[in-house]
Amino acid sequence: MTTAPAHHWTLRVYYEDTDLAGLVYYANYLKFIERARSEWVRDLGVDQAALKAQGMVFAVRRVVADYLSPARYDDVLAVTTAPVSATAARLILRQEIRRGEALLFRAEVTLVALDDRGQPLRLPAALRQKTALSAGGAAAGGQFTPPGLESGGIGASVAAK
Repeated sequence: MTTAPAHHWTLRVYYEDTDLAGLVYYANYLKFIERARSEWVRDLGVDQAALKAQGMVFAVRRVVADYLSPARYDDVLAVTTAPVSATAARLILRQEIRRGEALLFRAEVTLVALDDRGQPLRLPAALRQKTALSAGGAAAGGQFTPPGLESGGIGASVAAK
């Protein structure tokens, strides 16, 4: 089984993104990868508003980040998002920010699904199917479908609590 292709999203660094030294402020890299994840999810056909209306949201559980080289005002950056592995409860993504060929920032991001009380939920099966990741990770083989989820589009149903 192969994973979904990497998603690419482009942005330009604005003055508001920089610090006094004219470099992108460190916290803004996290904003950039958040925006790229939102566009990746949207491009997968995930209706996050429908999921939220059904009592489910995605949350970042963990981020491991490496700041390798600074971005500057007016740079055009490319953010790449690629799924690494998934279990019934979490999705791990690799995200990179580049200026041309130069790697500036990389992160491994763990996402989880939560209900409206902040309690964990199983990830929608349709999301893992769209990313072509199985319950045991990208190399595991079989497809896992949690009980209580319809096989329709993401946002069609949320895991039973």
